[in-house]
Amino acid sequence: MAWGAVALMTVMLPACQSPAPSGEATADSTTVKLITLDPGHFHAALVQKTSNADIDSVVHVYAPAGPELEAHLALIKQYNERAENPTHWQEEVYTGADYLEKMIADKKGNVVVLAGNNQQKTMYIKKAVDAGLNVLGDKPMAINAANFGLLEQAFADAAAKKVLLYDIMTERSEITNTLQKELAHLPAVFGEQQTGTDKEPGVVIESVHYFYKFVSGKALTRPTWFFDPAQQGEAIADVGTHLIDLVQWACFPEVVLDYKKDIDVKSARTWPTSVTLSQFTAVTKKDSFPDFLRSYVVKDSILQTHANGEVKYTLKGIHVKMIARWDYKAAEGGDTHYSLLRGSLANLEIRQGAEEKYQPTLYVNPVKNDTAFEKSLQQAIDDLQSRYAGVTKEKTAKGWKIVIPQSFKTGHEAHFGEVMQRYLQYLKAGQLPAWEVPGMLAKYYTATKALEIAAKK
Repeated sequence: MAWGAVALMTVMLPACQSPAPSGEATADSTTVKLITLDPGHFHAALVQKTSNADIDSVVHVYAPAGPELEAHLALIKQYNERAENPTHWQEEVYTGADYLEKMIADKKGNVVVLAGNNQQKTMYIKKAVDAGLNVLGDKPMAINAANFGLLEQAFADAAAKKVLLYDIMTERSEITNTLQKELAHLPAVFGEQQTGTDKEPGVVIESVHYFYKFVSGKALTRPTWFFDPAQQGEAIADVGTHLIDLVQWACFPEVVLDYKKDIDVKSARTWPTSVTLSQFTAVTKKDSFPDFLRSYVVKDSILQTHANGEVKYTLKGIHVKMIARWDYKAAEGGDTHYSLLRGSLANLEIRQGAEEKYQPTLYVNPVKNDTAFEKSLQQAIDDLQSRYAGVTKEKTAKGWKIVIPQSFKTGHEAHFGEVMQRYLQYLKAGQLPAWEVPGMLAKYYTATKALEIAAKK
């Protein structure tokens, strides 16, 4: 697509036809109207991967012209033109240099979707909230301490203006995470959460992501700034926020956290992943490193990108170890997740390695694996049937594997639609649950404080 000097255009994708396709929204005063601001990350498109009757099919996009906008619109076009369950979005695009000011002046929607360069994201959030707009922001919403201070003020302003600022936490929708949380609050199975120690934490959580990956069936092209910690953020502040969120959500569900009292970041460190120029080219489609990455390049052809981090902290006295890592490309499978919750009666462990065929799998490993424990676990599974029909258990060498029907394994991309559905419910209610904003503040405080500590080393 050649953008040239055109500042305003309507991308004519099938939409707003009369009558509207079944399940598709029509424009009226009660409908959520999306604004997409500077969509530099594919997550911006994933919230539109499925239609929703509560969302107007006309979406207003404000962004600088260029390949990132083109990639976003191409994904929306792909969703509109697919054979099965096509969407019917119509993207109205403004590409003037004053796109942010124009978005605020126009106010053509009521929910701003943000997923892109994280260097400006917190500022975007604050500006949108100040304009009285709701915001659904991809993680991370803050990548350093200065951002965190601005974000804290944005939450206060959102409360005053009665708009909802919320981040996209897709991992809460992954079924093994959900069931791990469920079992962690059944005393007959889990017992009590162990506080652990620095050397043997009560909670261990780790993820490995890959630069080279497929999205919606196609190899993903990443922007060059994705490799810059000043623009994308360090791993701790980026994907690490998912892991920190899961710990809070699983261990203290619906608990109002106070980051000033409940969190103590003990230590943190970061280290690079080496990416060759040929690998960089394969991912970005650029044949050289941009100037802003030159300080991270060694031997003229190897980028030492800031892609890994480890944090040790306590959350309400529980010792937590969190690791976020990036490698270039998976030998098999894709992104992987590991999680361990230590209980007085059993450990709940999610693994996603070769033994699991790279599918997340939940294990229950009892401290005392006897018939009494098996009976308690079976009772727990029976009780879960009303919400998770078909879940069963299977014996392993250390305990039990939870066998989950395929119907619950909706996949990462589908989780964006599930987050959107939750957010729409909050919009209808006019408020977030009381624990969500304190939880978001706790999460971003943990990540940004950890980076401060790591930077001092």
